[in-house]
Amino acid sequence: MATKAARLLSKLDGLFAVYKPPGVHWKLVRDQVETNLLTAVNAFPPPAPQYQVQFQLLSSGETSTSSDLTLTATKLPVLADHPLVTGPQYHKIRVGVGHRLDAFSSGVLVLGLGKGNNALDSLYRSHVTRDYTLEGEFGMATNDFTHTGRVIEKSTYGHVTQEKLERVLAMVQGANQKALIMYSRVDLHSQEAYELAVKGMLRPQDKSPPIITGLRCLSFKPPYFKLEVQCVNETQWYLRKMLHELGLELRTTAVCTKVRRTRDGPFNMEDALLHNRWTADDIIPAVKYFRRTTRKIRKNDSYKQAVTQLDSTTEAQDQSRTNSCHLEAQEKDGSNNISAEMSADSKQWS
Repeated sequence: MATKAARLLSKLDGLFAVYKPPGVHWKLVRDQVETNLLTAVNAFPPPAPQYQVQFQLLSSGETSTSSDLTLTATKLPVLADHPLVTGPQYHKIRVGVGHRLDAFSSGVLVLGLGKGNNALDSLYRSHVTRDYTLEGEFGMATNDFTHTGRVIEKSTYGHVTQEKLERVLAMVQGANQKALIMYSRVDLHSQEAYELAVKGMLRPQDKSPPIITGLRCLSFKPPYFKLEVQCVNETQWYLRKMLHELGLELRTTAVCTKVRRTRDGPFNMEDALLHNRWTADDIIPAVKYFRRTTRKIRKNDSYKQAVTQLDSTTEAQDQSRTNSCHLEAQEKDGSNNISAEMSADSKQWS
């Protein structure tokens, strides 16, 4: 019969999201969640101790000075399984981290428990889009593209208007849209590319550089501005560098003051657990809520892997047939050349 701790541990199997605050490394978030879960699992009383029967020689007399001994069966607890000997019942719970956030950034961070770690890999291979809110400041450039870095340049920004900013954003989005179609392995002039683009379902099929799929201005109050970004295969460093390059396009400089991820695939900001809710009582309902999503992620990844394997097998067979045809043609040409040489030799001798 499973103990209460084992039943609780069986429920910790799936995906959920937490909110990572800025200035905190993602490893600290993972370790804190694991510590809280271990505390909850080990809080249950340990299983009943096991007993073993031992035969002991005990005095059979009425007084302690009696010399007669009797072999007696005695039931004693097994001290090797005692909590004071073994320590906590559970020492580790595997907590996986999805698409990571660096210490400067904040927002939705997807974590996996148990078999949910396999779903994390499937989520990464599915090339889901992620939404970010970026806040920047014109008039300054630093060595790491953040407002806390070492200042290397200052510039004026009075000539920058919202219209000019939106024009540059449209140019960046257009260039990235072409890259997205190229890495999606669809014909740019085909009906398939048009329908996928309308539905917003274009995704890179293999590894690709960071691609911006959506970009718009939310707020413009010089020198401060705020952008909303949808992207694939990005890093937070790339997003901060993008703000720096936007400033250069506008004949000024810019730094990033905040990076916040608001969505990671099916996980939104509303689903992310705050720091005071990183407990087993809140994590178990979150895992249960996303159980259907987790199964769907696994199913889609299995289907894509099967299709990819089938395509590779078909390409290998086609390549094998092509090589066979080339070999047959070469053998035929070789035999024709030999026949021609033999005919020429016979005419020469005749």
